[in-house]
Amino acid sequence: MKLAAQLFTIRDFTKNETDIYASLKKIKRIGYNAIQISAFGPYRTEWMADVLREIGLEVCVTHMPLQRILQDTDALIAEHKQIGCHTIGLGSLPKYDRPSVLATFEELAPAIDKIHAAGMKFVFHNHWQEFVPDPVDGKNTFDLYCERFPADRAGILMDFYWMVYACQKPLELIEKYSDRLGIVHFKDMTMNDKGERIFTEIYNGCIDYTAIFRKLDACGGQWAAIEEDVCPGGDPFRALEISLENIRREGLPFENL
Repeated sequence: MKLAAQLFTIRDFTKNETDIYASLKKIKRIGYNAIQISAFGPYRTEWMADVLREIGLEVCVTHMPLQRILQDTDALIAEHKQIGCHTIGLGSLPKYDRPSVLATFEELAPAIDKIHAAGMKFVFHNHWQEFVPDPVDGKNTFDLYCERFPADRAGILMDFYWMVYACQKPLELIEKYSDRLGIVHFKDMTMNDKGERIFTEIYNGCIDYTAIFRKLDACGGQWAAIEEDVCPGGDPFRALEISLENIRREGLPFENL
């Protein structure tokens, strides 16, 4: 498996090309050799391709707005190929009631087919809502997703923080969705002094990432992207650095470290 930094973590520092460039240089200095592009401000694709080559960063996946995926699929595919990224991700659905979920999946079908035909893959990232069972038939959003789309073209970008938040068992879900694995989010959980669940750095929380890594490695996982949605310490770059330091200390054998 390879490791990346999910740059939603530093979204306040990627609003324009000047800031993106400075931030990518900093991510490289911290020790990451790959990234996920998410919540970036506007940038020129050719410029981004040049910057990635100059700095020496690989892009494992992106999160793209639903409307771009639906309405601008061909351009999106071309842009991803230009920056050397072969996986297009959707961060969440606009609504999670059953009719809305099914309608969005039908809208997505042509785009997913195009992405697959271009030799690329679509992935769907989870929050907690994907695991809420329907009161009538017990199916959740991921059940519907897997029924609608074949595994070879529609993957699941597992986020283990939100799995645990939804009282799910990560190792069981890795096994269940092993045919849709590829890229996952490593994101840890702890409690604040009010007893509320909050984000923290990898190995500073309650999620067993050693066991998760071993299970992913056995089931064909390819990438883990480190993310911290909100950084209690206030410095998202330092948060990514701490997670990397902790992963190195624990000896997780990511091949690009």
